[in-house]
Amino acid sequence: MKKVSILVLHLGFGGVEQAVSNLANMLVKKYDVEIVSVYKLDNDCPFKLNSKVKIKYLSNYQPNKKEFKDALKNINVLKIIKEGIRAVKILFLRKSLMKKYIKNCNSDIIISSRILFHSLVGKYSKPGTIKIAQEHRHHNNHYGYVSSLVKSLNNIDYLMPVSKELTDNYSTILNNYNKHTKVIYIKHALESLPAKINHKNNKRLISVGRLSPEKGYLDLIEIFKLLYKKDNEYTLDIFGDGNELNKIKEKISQYHLEHAIILHGFQKKDVINKCLEDSGLYIMTSYEESFGLVLIEAMAYGIPCLAFSSAQGAHEIINGKNGYLIEDRSFNKMVDSIIDITTNDAFAKKMSMEAIKTSKGHAFNLIQKEWLNFIDKI
Repeated sequence: MKKVSILVLHLGFGGVEQAVSNLANMLVKKYDVEIVSVYKLDNDCPFKLNSKVKIKYLSNYQPNKKEFKDALKNINVLKIIKEGIRAVKILFLRKSLMKKYIKNCNSDIIISSRILFHSLVGKYSKPGTIKIAQEHRHHNNHYGYVSSLVKSLNNIDYLMPVSKELTDNYSTILNNYNKHTKVIYIKHALESLPAKINHKNNKRLISVGRLSPEKGYLDLIEIFKLLYKKDNEYTLDIFGDGNELNKIKEKISQYHLEHAIILHGFQKKDVINKCLEDSGLYIMTSYEESFGLVLIEAMAYGIPCLAFSSAQGAHEIINGKNGYLIEDRSFNKMVDSIIDITTNDAFAKKMSMEAIKTSKGHAFNLIQKEWLNFIDKI
């Protein structure tokens, strides 16, 4: 039986980690699969993994980014020095431990999920190993990042970007700089499709994601404030955590919207899915997005989706029939679209059916077949 190793930074909450978990569950049907994680977090692993999938932790360390930032914020010199030294040590171990693993790895196939591992796989994996680099991030026309990615692909056999748009983009780039690496696209898979869809057209909005600046949640609160002034029957559920949590709480309190906006924090999939069953519309306010699997998850429940056009990955999902892309990050256009969909039952039902249709193109068994055929072929 062929062995596949998938390299990750950690197995906590996140789109990359969810994609890796789904991939491992797909491949374990036919191969011996091991997920190799540098860090072991307290909340490992929030996603369901097949019991046959092995997990190997290279350390018991955890990133100390938050502690270092807190020390800087509080101008605690001793703690800044302590956490700075600790950060350098952790970064050194991150590279050295993964390098050691790759050198000793006997897997037939190594899949790297992060750019920081690509070059290590290309340089230190054993002869004959098939080397695959996944790209889960959108470059947003950042030349420096594109250059770094291209350099990291020396001796990598396959690059697998997260979207069709990025696949076409990197195919053109690598055709000029790297003839060896083939660029392949396979869609992300849903963990499962709902057995029952209880979608209702209502005024309950939902958004799921990391509470960090690029996700635009402060903008979402501003949008909801405008919406609520027009119709105070709307509610908003936000799932996730991150470094902007306190700012978001402050803004909700400033606008006296505590009764209408619920911050749920990190929750397991079954809790989020239960809320999806009862929600009328999914809202994404990201400034950037490589793909947006959460949109597909919402659509599986028949929920139309709205996103700003700045979220590049959403362009491959939202097509005008299952939701709208809002241009120019216009808050007013977002509000108008929310009202248009949630106050027109026939229109919402039509969008709901299109959303379900879109989600079925990402069915687990369908994408699993593509992956197994690809692995067999190489």
